[in-house]
Amino acid sequence: MAPKTAVILAAGLGTRMGGKPKGLFRIAGREILYRTMVLLQRNGVGRFVIVTNERYAPMYLEFLKKHGFEAELVINPEPEKGNGHSLYLTGKGVSGEFILVMGDHVYSETFVERAVEGNGLIADRTPRWADIGEATKVKVNDGRVVGIGKNLKEWDAVDTGFFVLDDSIFKVTSTLEEEKGGDYSLSEVVKRAKLPVTFVDGFGWTDVDTPGDAERARKMLIKTAVKGTEDGFVSRRLNRKISTEISALLVEKVSPNAMTAFTFALGILSAILTLVNLPLAGILYQVSSIFDGVDGELARAQLRTSRLGGYLDSLLDRYVDGSFLALLAYSTLKEPQWYIVALLALLGSVMVSYSTERFRGAFCKSAYSKVPSLRKLPGKRDERVFLTMLFLLYPIQVSVRVLFLLLALVTNFRVVLTTYFISKKVSQSKTI
Repeated sequence: MAPKTAVILAAGLGTRMGGKPKGLFRIAGREILYRTMVLLQRNGVGRFVIVTNERYAPMYLEFLKKHGFEAELVINPEPEKGNGHSLYLTGKGVSGEFILVMGDHVYSETFVERAVEGNGLIADRTPRWADIGEATKVKVNDGRVVGIGKNLKEWDAVDTGFFVLDDSIFKVTSTLEEEKGGDYSLSEVVKRAKLPVTFVDGFGWTDVDTPGDAERARKMLIKTAVKGTEDGFVSRRLNRKISTEISALLVEKVSPNAMTAFTFALGILSAILTLVNLPLAGILYQVSSIFDGVDGELARAQLRTSRLGGYLDSLLDRYVDGSFLALLAYSTLKEPQWYIVALLALLGSVMVSYSTERFRGAFCKSAYSKVPSLRKLPGKRDERVFLTMLFLLYPIQVSVRVLFLLLALVTNFRVVLTTYFISKKVSQSKTI
């Protein structure tokens, strides 16, 4: 279980960020401190202690009031001293286990979920987003820190700026206060305490010291916002590569709801174009499928996810797909028997989504996480849309008929297999 208290060190003067508090710098539409506090709250933290300086204290108080956070401010009157001194100043008000984080670090949700369960210094052996040249390296022996610093020649991992400690650490800071006159770094505290190390490797985190770091953090949040378990083959190989680049450009400017509305309008327009120009309709349908991933990426990066948003997005996708297939059948098919095939294709397309969403409604969990074999089944929406575009690029009547026949077979066969796999899983498990 994660500690209930978190200490956030934010006393730095932010000279490389134009003298602005780094904790209040906005990344992906949210202040760094807001992001950290929300993610920690989601993982059981109920009390916050923020160390800042006299100059920035009013700004942090305004921030806390604006967002409704409750936190205790500890003022460091000498912020030019090392951040080990900032930790020392919290010693009288913090007892038992607590989390320590840096106010200028940006963490992904998945990283925090794993880090709060760790012990000591949380380190990363395979950092994907940190600037290795500027990062604090860690040498580990027998699971504990034996060396730490930016200029270590031999090192095992990188310090993530995230710690799970207890109040025994203040014995170390008290000793260093006497020896160093209050001017010492957190790295000195870590080395003196020989902290245990927990490895949380490869997940999203980075520190922000410069505007260039902010851009890297923004991209990291978008890339780690991808909900990969529910993506089909086309999304993994094509759509996400494009949508994440779009999201990185829009994340500071566009809300998820606005992107949902835009994507829906784009999809409906593609459906209407089936009455006019089939190749263009197919291309625009695929473009709307790419944009369909953007609203979710924005929502997760901006910490604006909601059940209502996910519900509406899924609902609007069904309207787009239904409209597209219905108008495509109306504009291309003449014989009554092919209307039946088109109807089966339309029903199958709707039921693919419904079969997994009903699992979520019944068991309050993702079918793809509980029944991993579903991930390998063909016929997900991104795959159907891409297939539709391919067949409409050369829209002779035979190709449209084959398209409807393929959609009818693939989607309904997927629904049958989904039902089978879920039934098997439920019968084998008393609880899911």
